[in-house]
Amino acid sequence: MLGIQYYKADPSTYVIRTANGTATAKGAGLSFFYNRATTSIVAIPINAREAPFIFNLQTEDFQTISVQGQLTYRVVEPVKTAALFNFVLAKDGASYISEDPLNLSDRVVRVTQTIVQTIVQGLSLRDSLRLGETLVAALREDLSSNESGSPSPLADLGLELVDISIGKIAPTPETARALEAHAREAILRQADDAIYARRKSAVERERTIKDAELQSELSVQQKEQGIEVLRVDNERDILRGKAATERERLSARIDAEIERKQLVAIKAENGAVEADEESYAMSVRINAIKALPVDHIKAMALAQMQADLLMAMAFEALAQNANKIGEQDRRTKHRPRHVQAEH
Repeated sequence: MLGIQYYKADPSTYVIRTANGTATAKGAGLSFFYNRATTSIVAIPINAREAPFIFNLQTEDFQTISVQGQLTYRVVEPVKTAALFNFVLAKDGASYISEDPLNLSDRVVRVTQTIVQTIVQGLSLRDSLRLGETLVAALREDLSSNESGSPSPLADLGLELVDISIGKIAPTPETARALEAHAREAILRQADDAIYARRKSAVERERTIKDAELQSELSVQQKEQGIEVLRVDNERDILRGKAATERERLSARIDAEIERKQLVAIKAENGAVEADEESYAMSVRINAIKALPVDHIKAMALAQMQADLLMAMAFEALAQNANKIGEQDRRTKHRPRHVQAEH
């Protein structure tokens, strides 16, 4: 109908309507009628868009690594972006007349690749594989406007960085196997070191326990030796005490024997004196008895005279009559047998 059409944009699309080379309307989510013969429409999505990427880069030591991640951006200055890229819609009001809208993400990825390549080529393989958060921080700084106000590569395109993430940084399969072998050897060495350290610790602990046991045994032996020394000393003291006691006993016995010897000597001396006295008394009595008649002696015996005196007198009488006893025996011997038998 006379080339008049209706266009309605959603709120996430910034629209610039141009008629005869002049922008007649700008804004997000516009809707209007237009003559497609004289009007061109620029539709720029301003919502966040994602741009995944994977870069094969070379490190300082000429090793190839792959960096895989994703970048999220959005258009913040649609007019600047429209001046650099062709976002004009086709006559159908839905598709674009060029491929620039599709190439915008490629442009963002190339900018990102340039920054990542600059960082990686100054590092070795091992350092590059450990970039991770460091690379993310560097990209944030380089792709965003800094505090001094100098524009970033994305700001020159009218874009703003929303988010960026690095999912994987990996070497080639051959390099990965070599690194795995090296890491495996390092892990095995660490395991061997751990086993050695554990065995060393066990040996040291065993030695500590053995030293403690030896110290305990030595202490016990020293105590036993001390007890034995004390026992020997006690036995020696006991023997010395017994010897001293025996010496004292012998000394006492010697003193007693000496006293007994002295007593015996005194007794002997006293006995001799007494014997002399008794002998003298006896001789005096005998002399006195000799002078007495026999009848007087018998009378004295009958008067219960002392037995020793009577015995002395009897022996003396026998001695006086000894010659008479012999003569009687001889007379008896010369008697006839029949006379002896009668007697």
